[in-house]
Amino acid sequence: MRDLALAPPPVAPLTGGLADSVFETADREPARPMLARRADPASATWEEVTAIELRDTVVDAAKGLIASGIAPGHRVAIMARTRFEWTVLCYALWAVGAEVVPVYPTASRDQVEWILRDAGCVAVVVEDEQGVMTVGSVCASLPLLRHVWQLDAGALEELTAQGEFIPIATVDSMRRIVLPDSPAVIAYTSGTSGHAMGCALSHRNLAGPCDTLLTGWGHTAARRGEQGSVLAFLPFSHVYGLMIQGLCVRGGLLMGHQADLGGEALASALRSFRPTYLYAVPSVLEKIYKNFLRTAQQGGHGGLFERAAETARDFAAALERQRLGRGRGPGFDLRFQHALYERTVYRRLRAALGGRVQRATSGGSPLSRDLSLFYEGIGIYVHDGYGLTETAGGVTMQPLGREKSGTVGQALPGTEIQVADDGEILVRGPSVFQGYVGDQAATRAALRGGWLATGDLGLLDSEGYLTITGRKKDIIVTSSGKSVAPLALEQRLRMHPLIHQAVVVGDNRPCVGALITLDPDFLAHWRAGLAVQGEMREAREENALREEVARAVAAANSVVSPAESIRVFRVLPEAFDVTNGMLTPSMKLRRDEIVRHYASEIDAMYQSRRRPGRPSAPAEPSSWDDSDNVFR
Repeated sequence: MRDLALAPPPVAPLTGGLADSVFETADREPARPMLARRADPASATWEEVTAIELRDTVVDAAKGLIASGIAPGHRVAIMARTRFEWTVLCYALWAVGAEVVPVYPTASRDQVEWILRDAGCVAVVVEDEQGVMTVGSVCASLPLLRHVWQLDAGALEELTAQGEFIPIATVDSMRRIVLPDSPAVIAYTSGTSGHAMGCALSHRNLAGPCDTLLTGWGHTAARRGEQGSVLAFLPFSHVYGLMIQGLCVRGGLLMGHQADLGGEALASALRSFRPTYLYAVPSVLEKIYKNFLRTAQQGGHGGLFERAAETARDFAAALERQRLGRGRGPGFDLRFQHALYERTVYRRLRAALGGRVQRATSGGSPLSRDLSLFYEGIGIYVHDGYGLTETAGGVTMQPLGREKSGTVGQALPGTEIQVADDGEILVRGPSVFQGYVGDQAATRAALRGGWLATGDLGLLDSEGYLTITGRKKDIIVTSSGKSVAPLALEQRLRMHPLIHQAVVVGDNRPCVGALITLDPDFLAHWRAGLAVQGEMREAREENALREEVARAVAAANSVVSPAESIRVFRVLPEAFDVTNGMLTPSMKLRRDEIVRHYASEIDAMYQSRRRPGRPSAPAEPSSWDDSDNVFR
């Protein structure tokens, strides 16, 4: 077992609750822009909200909550997309000592009922009429629920009016009795199988990673003398989104809210808001890369982009070798090529993200090394970090000047990491949660002698860099006894522009297989470029598509041993999504649900392989029979 940690930095200890930072910033810098909002989601104009305006709005909402009977220790759910009112109500609830229960806005009726009942919520904030109907359909089983507030129906204004008679001193009195170890959030795990469990996170748990990151890395959020700005588009219903909110409010960064994660809506918001720092998940960074490629190909510059992308990766890899003391850095020819592409390609790519992004952080799941090198090569280094709901987000970060792509960095100062003999990552530190609500057995199983058993598998190198290799429960064991970690294969498959998602399967099967979904935007672009006409056009298009996906599978197989390689695959007709139950709110695959839902397709995929007389393990997918590559 290996145990590595860094010395803690001089971070001031938390003395109160999370809402204090809103009031302290308003007292210190009343005119500082804190939030940015738009009257119309399609507008390119952002209206800034100053620190004192934010404080007054939070106070007004808090007074309304008090008038409605919300008291310290009460739990209130917020079931809405990422928007201005989410932040205001979140801090208003913390100001009165209440606990926030984030709920994903498209959660199913059963999920909503379970969370509201399990947490004992006395009120819930929903976004729209659909949310009201969902909560209304389960109210009979929620005896503690007293209020349902709808944001689109003016919930914030309603609370403000209701609390007009409450003195400001009452809010201050309630805020000042909130202690650092008081519960702040009951964050329900994504629930990849079974019921989600509520993780009790204190004010100290949530503040710790934010303050550590701001102390050690906060200066990288913008150029010297410029206020950092972040476009928050990840859901606040997940702890990663809450951490982004905490970083902005505690660090004085300007935060804009973007509810729509759709490609064009997000791209438009990035161009108009012009953030200096980008927080994302790998799927968003992959989508941005594919959009770059598709746009270049549509303009007849696909070859130029691919050469520029290869140069960017080579340049970043050379820089990495230099900063880690393993090489001299980019040579003259590479620097010349990189400078050429900087003028013709890279600056245009950065402009598509607003033109001011200095750095980025990826979280939620590991980012592939190739994608990390690409972004660094075009001038935006992406810190791949690691954290869990049970750790209030951040556990690791890349050390400045010693970044190593393909890893998630080193343990945050004050946090310790061990890798157990079976490869499981164990974590200990100030951000580790207080336990699962109402489930002492699960809490004892997760917390072993003060160490959190994460369920993730990883490797620590001699310098303390952590590499995530997968989840313990995701390991596939074929019928021959071969253990296969699916993460590397899935990452490599998704790097192909046509492939949107991939799930590797093969438990108790003779070989490894994959379920694949295609990127609809790139697929349409790809079909348009085929120029296949005449009779049998559809059949020839399908054959060409089958061959293209087979090439992507062959490329993925190149990163694993022959025994671990994908031998059969099937392309599915629809993407895995939160709404169809195949993804968690944090965009992770619900593997058990996917395997259950597509059981007949998986069976058919392997039955086709068992035909008499076919080769046992062909070297290339192109030599497989068509029945291996089944499209629906």
